[in-house]
Amino acid sequence: MTRMLQLAWTAVFPRKKVRGRTLLDPSTYSMRVMPQDLDILMHVNNGSYLQLMDVARFRHIAEMGGTPLSRENSWGAVVAASTMKYRRSLQLFERFEITTRVIGWDERCFYMEQVFLRRGKLCARGIIAARFLHRKTGERIAPPAVIAALAASEGLTTTPESPRLPDDVAAWARAWDVAPRPVTESVEP
Repeated sequence: MTRMLQLAWTAVFPRKKVRGRTLLDPSTYSMRVMPQDLDILMHVNNGSYLQLMDVARFRHIAEMGGTPLSRENSWGAVVAASTMKYRRSLQLFERFEITTRVIGWDERCFYMEQVFLRRGKLCARGIIAARFLHRKTGERIAPPAVIAALAASEGLTTTPESPRLPDDVAAWARAWDVAPRPVTESVEP
């Protein structure tokens, strides 16, 4: 419950834009494992990782200047799919960092990587496919439209192209049907 309150606080009182931060720059957020993050085995519960990632993504969007843009356009980001790989447990009161970065986008989704590190060692890695929706109509907002709006808010005349997605992320997106579907042409006999 406390992480949900932290998420609400982050959404209502977002961080200010970090000067010079662009869409493809990573953001790092330091946190500490709290009792409410633990499960019966006394390490961070798998569901808690997802809540921690939510907080870090909200901060990432705010730091690149996306919060005013989202409010102005009534856009909200939602997770379409996620996957996690756990390497090391995080224990009570340990400090750790979550680094969030956009690794690419297509016509349907933004793809983000979120990495948990403790003293420089990998603890977990999450991949998120996120979409923007119009809060009132529920209409999907295509990532290129979000990118164009971000670029315009920065005074840029061109919009950046998506980097090539890593092979593992592209395969995951296809397997979970969040990637664009290929156009099939009908062939007449």
